[in-house]
Amino acid sequence: MPDTSLILTLSCDARPGIIAAVTGTIADLGGNITESAQYWDRTTDRFFLRIAFIGPATVNPAGLERALAPAVVRFGMELQVIDAMQPPRIIIMVSKFDHALLHLLYQIRVGWLHAEVAAIVSNHEDGRGIAEEAGLRFVHLPVTRDTKAEQEARLLELVAETGAEAVILARYMQVLSNDLAGRLSGRAINIHHSFLPAFKGAKPYHQAHERGVKLIGATAHYVNADLDEGPIIEQEVARVSHADSPDDLVAIGRDIESRVLARAVKLHLERRVMLSGNRTVVFGK
Repeated sequence: MPDTSLILTLSCDARPGIIAAVTGTIADLGGNITESAQYWDRTTDRFFLRIAFIGPATVNPAGLERALAPAVVRFGMELQVIDAMQPPRIIIMVSKFDHALLHLLYQIRVGWLHAEVAAIVSNHEDGRGIAEEAGLRFVHLPVTRDTKAEQEARLLELVAETGAEAVILARYMQVLSNDLAGRLSGRAINIHHSFLPAFKGAKPYHQAHERGVKLIGATAHYVNADLDEGPIIEQEVARVSHADSPDDLVAIGRDIESRVLARAVKLHLERRVMLSGNRTVVFGK
């Protein structure tokens, strides 16, 4: 095992010398790069870079940021560095549908997702047994129209208390307020039970069945003030036919939702997703 493993991400205006400045600094600190990916968005003239590297124990996020300070000033970089060896803490929110929650917990248990669940939060009691069986904290936050502001304030307190880096809406069937969506911007991931933007609203699979669609899907996206219009992280579709009933579509959709959400969470936690306005730059493996 390496003494340290760090992930660096940055964005700035596209200019010559950015990669040289960063990689040179990493080399000077004794780091060995294991992954590197970059993208120049010519429509905005913004440059995006992700570098993962291993190095001696003397290198840590704060030290790397200090070493890169001249480059940050020179290029106007928006820079983030994390310790990849520390599992990020997450809060998973769920209502009554538990398939996406169970899939996330399984992928964490087998090590495919490098994360620590700080709490499972629900507006119903249905998920308490799942949390207790997994040895995880369960927080019941019921909500009504009159208590929504109070409930969301409690959620924000929980995020601060646990140090959670991300809030995962694993079929949490409540619309977040504009204020909460803004406070969690870039940190809250939702799974939408449709291949956006088609078939919004109630019973999307039934709508799809009525229209005789041949593809159904799911979309994982960041939450923002516009319902189901946040930057898209991951999507998947499956081919269906006239012989499939609405219940068949629901079953197929559950599988897709679970996989898509897990992949989106993994991409986010590994710092492979970078925001560019209402779009995302996604660096896959």
